[in-house]
Amino acid sequence: MNPILGKVGRKVLGQFRFAGAFALLCKQILIESLKPPFYFSLLIEQIYFIGIQSFFLVAVTALATGSVMALQFGFGLEKFGGTLYVPKIVSLTIAREMGPVFTSLLVAGRIGSGIASEVASMKVTQQIDAMRALGTSPIKRIVIPRVLASLIALPILTLFADYIGLFGAMSICSSEFGIPSDFFITKITETLRIYDLLNGMTKTLVFAFFISVTACWKGLNTEGGTQGVGRSTTWVVVTSSIFIMISDFFLSKLFIATLFPES
Repeated sequence: MNPILGKVGRKVLGQFRFAGAFALLCKQILIESLKPPFYFSLLIEQIYFIGIQSFFLVAVTALATGSVMALQFGFGLEKFGGTLYVPKIVSLTIAREMGPVFTSLLVAGRIGSGIASEVASMKVTQQIDAMRALGTSPIKRIVIPRVLASLIALPILTLFADYIGLFGAMSICSSEFGIPSDFFITKITETLRIYDLLNGMTKTLVFAFFISVTACWKGLNTEGGTQGVGRSTTWVVVTSSIFIMISDFFLSKLFIATLFPES
């Protein structure tokens, strides 16, 4: 048998195994999230870890992104006398794409890797086996708080990133292109609709669910000691980032088809 074909076949088979295991874990999460006991303290702890501790990183990235976008669009449109359109273009781009995608990629890098390494460490040190022996469900105590916290924290982080990014763009427009701040705010309020914000928030819900469930699944299935923990962490970050970029295209296509059905 051709070794290349064999390697490709194993990769494809591995993807199908992952899809099946992912679906089974989603089923377990749905079933066990409706049954007591409910670990609210663990949920609050994870919201703090995922949300509050990520604010500074998200703020710096959003500020830089908004500023760079304003510079690029501003100097590009200045050649055609279209500088006054910068607020509209930047606000739509941040609300629909840059805010959700960049924030989710940051969360995949910081939180996805953190969850994977934490759960994988518990797995290789047999803490999860001890938890099962004591009659406690690892799904309820480990997975569900992290998934729910991600679903709560990531949309809030995205909304926060949108405002910080627009503030950065407004500062650049005012200092570099002489666009008054009140004019910038007026154009934003004229351009953005609730649909645009919901577009980005809906994307982050999908991204958050996949990041958290993938990290938990990989952590629960880690083998190979400390080296396995490192491999699991890398795998989660890469897989989550690829999923975010691919699913963003299809979600954008879906939202555009919903908004403009005639196209």
